[in-house]
Amino acid sequence: MDTRLNQDHIESHLKSSDLLRDVVIGMSDGLTVPFALAAGLSGAVDQSGIIVIAGIAEVAAGSIAMGLGGYLAGKTEQDHYKSEVKREYNEVENLRHKEIEETKDFFANIGLSPALQEQATEEISQDKDRWVKFMMKYELGLDKPDPKRATKSALNIGLSYIAGGIIPLSPYFFITDSVEALKISVIATLICLFIFGYFKSKITGVNPITGALKVMLIGAIAAAAAFGVAKLFVTH
Repeated sequence: MDTRLNQDHIESHLKSSDLLRDVVIGMSDGLTVPFALAAGLSGAVDQSGIIVIAGIAEVAAGSIAMGLGGYLAGKTEQDHYKSEVKREYNEVENLRHKEIEETKDFFANIGLSPALQEQATEEISQDKDRWVKFMMKYELGLDKPDPKRATKSALNIGLSYIAGGIIPLSPYFFITDSVEALKISVIATLICLFIFGYFKSKITGVNPITGALKVMLIGAIAAAAAFGVAKLFVTH
């Protein structure tokens, strides 16, 4: 009973890790890039309407690009797994002696006696499909990827990018003066960056406060640089 519950827990943890990784990728860029864009435009134009249009266009393009990147990464993982499976089947059929030695080596490395190595290798090599799955997992360290992973990753990253991008742009929807809107955008975005950095750091095992401050500082520097460059060109 305890073993079954422990297995269920591990499986849930792995799935959550994929989702969290996607959200972190999408949200980090979604908060930072539109924030820097809006700050830069605020230094060049007075009306928020232009910033809203440019910001929405950037969020749309950015979410598609980021989502596509996640999709391609997922497809690459699937293609790599299929390629390795094909190679393992070929080795099992045509280089059986080599695969038997590699299987014995694995059992030797985990501490089985020579007699048990022979017995375990003979047992597992009787079923070709089971043998290939075993070698994929324990020789190559590859688990079969979720066939829907690429699509899920694209949606998770794209939607997270949109959710992050709306935050720095939202003040510009309601405040016509771009500089005034920027002030609210800075406060809202830096708070969100701090919160995001805090939870991201907790997940990755980094000091939460230090991690949150670093994420917030990166966003602030990007926005300040964009605003400063825009002001520099406008004044000249």
